[in-house]
Amino acid sequence: MNDQATKGTGVKVPHLAESLVSATIGKWLKQPGDYIEQYDVLCELITDKVTVEMPSPIEGRLIKLLAEEGYTAAVGEDICLIEEPHQAAGSTAEAAEAISQPQRAQGGGQARREAQAAGGEAGMSGRYSPAVLKLAAEHGIALSEVKGTGLGGRITRKDVEAYVASGKPAAVEGGKPVAAVNAEAAAEAATAGVFLSVPPKGPVRSTGIHLSENPPLPKIEVEGQPLDGRGEYLIDVTPIRNTIASRMRQSVTEIPHAWTMIEVDVTNLVLLRNKVKGEFMKQEGINITYLAFLLKAVVGAIKDYPIMNSVWAVDKIIVKRDINLALAVGTEDFVVTPVIQKADQMNIAGLAREIDSLTRKARAGKLTLSDMQGGTFTVNNTGSFGSILSYPIINYPQAAILTFESIVKKPVVIQDMIAVRSMVNLCLSLDHRILDGVICGRFLQRVKENLEAYNQDTKLY
Repeated sequence: MNDQATKGTGVKVPHLAESLVSATIGKWLKQPGDYIEQYDVLCELITDKVTVEMPSPIEGRLIKLLAEEGYTAAVGEDICLIEEPHQAAGSTAEAAEAISQPQRAQGGGQARREAQAAGGEAGMSGRYSPAVLKLAAEHGIALSEVKGTGLGGRITRKDVEAYVASGKPAAVEGGKPVAAVNAEAAAEAATAGVFLSVPPKGPVRSTGIHLSENPPLPKIEVEGQPLDGRGEYLIDVTPIRNTIASRMRQSVTEIPHAWTMIEVDVTNLVLLRNKVKGEFMKQEGINITYLAFLLKAVVGAIKDYPIMNSVWAVDKIIVKRDINLALAVGTEDFVVTPVIQKADQMNIAGLAREIDSLTRKARAGKLTLSDMQGGTFTVNNTGSFGSILSYPIINYPQAAILTFESIVKKPVVIQDMIAVRSMVNLCLSLDHRILDGVICGRFLQRVKENLEAYNQDTKLY
């Protein structure tokens, strides 16, 4: 990047939040050669909190990508070069050279760079998924002959299938069938310690694709091609899933988890919600869920036991002043925890509005960093998909997480008589460095009391 001044202006990873030190490139939305207006979205950045769109701070022509999709760049690091209008008078030859698709080296050294230079196209168009490699090997196809329609010119399984369907003959290179050429190329790649960009001769296995000591992050692509006819599939780990895995591992590694549960009679709460949900929908335009009532009960209990609203700081325990409730919201692909800021200052209706707003934004992928920051206690409505018992992992670095399970009707003994009541389990995971059974038992008892205290005269506003 020493020649940056002559070839364009570097665009850096912005400082999105105080605690953010790096971000992963999720998807490039612009490609070299595109003319970029100021504030046009260049790419998606994946942080440990949320995925955000990165606007261009300058106007000009995008001439080079310095970071691949899946690469984690530090805050302040250049990820692409843009030639601004006043720089456009530079050498035509240099501009043409700069527009070529980039490839960021990831630990392969000089041997890797030489292999990339000899391997034809770089970047996405030269990277093939396991399913594409296997399909090409089966049909004896040279992937250099296939036109890619995927992101950045990448060849997908459908591209290979279309090539096969077109009836074009199996390719021959240097007088040899492609399969033989592929085997030789694989052997050379193995000795050089580089990423294999040609289809191997035999079945593709998870250990036969990344041959370098420091392999690049897998690409965001799911192919449905089974391996070896066993009905097994390879699914690339997306940056979001990788971040979730890291955070979960950190939580269970650093936090000594303990778990407890309490059963609550929410018969009166069910009657209250049935009474008010119709009018609330007319007035607010949203559905009022049991979660809003639970959050109000949790906030009241945290006020009585503020140690629940704390974090471990090695030689100190930091008790947070504001009660910022994080909600675990799941999609088919991942779980995020948007935060209701200062939930202790809201009534039930206000909490219901925040739940609806954050849930919609989460499932539409529209959460911002501000929506994700500052959580002090997490609540998860696992009962929404029928769970009656769970053991949640604490949302690091918080002290506890509470799950609200499914409400079920059960026979309950009341004053020596059996009655059918609506019952629910509340499950609490706790950081045993901060919290003990006594304080958590009292906290759950207070949440139970608050939930059972609801009646048909309870006010929402």
